[in-house]
Amino acid sequence: MNKIITTILLAIATAVNVCGQTDTARAVVTEDTVFYNHTLRNVTVKARQSDRSRRFVANTEIIGTGELIRAACCNLGETFTTNPSVDVSYSDAATGARQIKLLGLSGTYVQMLTENMPNLRGASLPYSLGYVPGPWIQSIQVSKGASSVKNGYESITGQINVEYLKPQGTDGLRANAYLDNELKQEINVDGSIHLNNRLSTSVLLHFENRQTDHDRDHDGFMNMPKLRQYNGMWRMAYVSPRWISQLYVKALRDERTSGMSRHHTHHESIPYYGIGMEANRYEAQWKNGLTLNAEHHTSLALMLNGTIHDAANTFGQTRYDVKQQNGYAQLMFETDFTPQHNLSIGASLNHDTYDQTLVLYNPLLGNKANLLGTPHETTTGLYAQYTFKLDDKLTIVPGVRWDYSSVCGGFWTPRLHIKYTPWEHLTLRASAGKGYRSPHVLAENISLLASGKTFVANERLKQEEAWNAGFSAALHLPIAEKELEIKVDYYYTHFLQQTIINPDGAGGANTFAFENLHGKSRTHAAQIDLSYPFFEGFTATGAFRYMDARTTYDGQLRLRPLTPRFKGLLTLGYKTPLELWHFDLTGSVNGGGKLYDQSDYPAWFQLQAQVTREFRRFSLYVGGENLTNYTMDHPVISAANPWSTAFDATQVWGPLNGAMGYIGIRFKLEKS
Repeated sequence: MNKIITTILLAIATAVNVCGQTDTARAVVTEDTVFYNHTLRNVTVKARQSDRSRRFVANTEIIGTGELIRAACCNLGETFTTNPSVDVSYSDAATGARQIKLLGLSGTYVQMLTENMPNLRGASLPYSLGYVPGPWIQSIQVSKGASSVKNGYESITGQINVEYLKPQGTDGLRANAYLDNELKQEINVDGSIHLNNRLSTSVLLHFENRQTDHDRDHDGFMNMPKLRQYNGMWRMAYVSPRWISQLYVKALRDERTSGMSRHHTHHESIPYYGIGMEANRYEAQWKNGLTLNAEHHTSLALMLNGTIHDAANTFGQTRYDVKQQNGYAQLMFETDFTPQHNLSIGASLNHDTYDQTLVLYNPLLGNKANLLGTPHETTTGLYAQYTFKLDDKLTIVPGVRWDYSSVCGGFWTPRLHIKYTPWEHLTLRASAGKGYRSPHVLAENISLLASGKTFVANERLKQEEAWNAGFSAALHLPIAEKELEIKVDYYYTHFLQQTIINPDGAGGANTFAFENLHGKSRTHAAQIDLSYPFFEGFTATGAFRYMDARTTYDGQLRLRPLTPRFKGLLTLGYKTPLELWHFDLTGSVNGGGKLYDQSDYPAWFQLQAQVTREFRRFSLYVGGENLTNYTMDHPVISAANPWSTAFDATQVWGPLNGAMGYIGIRFKLEKS
């Protein structure tokens, strides 16, 4: 009898999605990591998804709350510190901006989504990982390779979708406070109220502050900025059996100050060099889904998103101001003709307006218009995606979209996904597809201003265009009444057109030349992951990735600068039998690569740990990052004279912070 009850509860837990609904209005509601506890008399059932990508046709990994709390996760960038697929590093040694790499390519080629809608792009990209507080995140879906045509054409190496906490989730109040040894403080508060069984609302608030000089190597230049951020969101959700409506409004103020530090007393003859960044960002998103026929999962959805990003950036006497306004609309229709055949069709409209002002300290050798890009672009698109399912064995998803850009004209985006399960313990996936994007080189690469180099752009930059193809295999082997998970994947990215940032090349010494691709540009990325629960409460996960990323610079196919050749990761997690104590340890080794001049930089090892104690209403956590205390030596080149052309804070390949400790508390007061 207990086995029957257990089986039923597991099935229910797997079928229910994040909104507590069954699979209705699928065009709006997205899935999340399943983790439900059910207690029935003396039987306790815990259902947890073992393979975080098994349900998806694409090679998708879900990072749920269980993974997120294994580190401090102050913001979106720090949620990937325990993830083997995504690399996170600082884009420079002055502004504190973080960047990601996926499949060996920068984050500009990853389509960022919030709640399954394109977002965090263009002018917001350089600091976007710091714009999403970690405690606000319900889950993250990381999809490698060609993604669905539903979300547009901009995905080249993959998609990262962020799901915020939902107001229709837990009713109550939650808070999180954080402090580290650099006196960075963070406070997060979110509360939700269920007004009735269909209507709910919530408010999420975030504040972070650090006002100490960070000049660890005492070279007179701050490696991390002083910063202050205010961030708030209001959400509303209406969920009925036939209609789902979700609305949020978000506002952010971000302030950063860097440059010469208080240790710069021995260079009083050098004029003060300051760096300042101020950004105001506003977002609004409204999603509506209507179920037309529940039996055939026929639904219609309308999704709207609007953003205003207004930023002022000062680097010495160079000033760059950018204001991007974006409007996005999407209409989707989806239906199952039969359980084996599904069709999704839709239309989208995307409009970008860039208002930019650039005043350079060093003389400009190229065309300023080529640096600033197109001020206006409107793109309309149509897509169709068909899904064929043969029981649980085979799923084939071909899709195609056609878009017309007011700048680039019309273009086609074909994509294909195949999932095959020849054996219950083995899942095979393959994908192939094309991606495009319009470059805005200054808006997307503000960190390059943290140098004395001259910008050169002698040709109009073309729309970027690339093919991506990949294969993955997930194997689940029963060993000693437990399951060993092995996952292997390989992806190849080939650019037909790419915007090249060429440092100190044909444009001359101490220059950044922005060029169209003249030659080849391709990336190979291969990875293997293994995970095994050795005993109750203890799980070990290991991963190794190799990358070979090469681009043509000045007629020569060379390794792409500041791209590590390999990465190894080992995470160990243990929970005591009653789950009152959590112990987490992560070690990573990052392979060496090439600097701008093609000289080598070394591999380095990093260690982080966290201990959490759970109580009824709150939990305490204490941890440390970079416990090996490994840092780059003098990450700022020519820090003594930032006014010189030799000044360069952009060649960051390793940690900027030494060993760092932190402490925090999570509080929750929720209705049962």
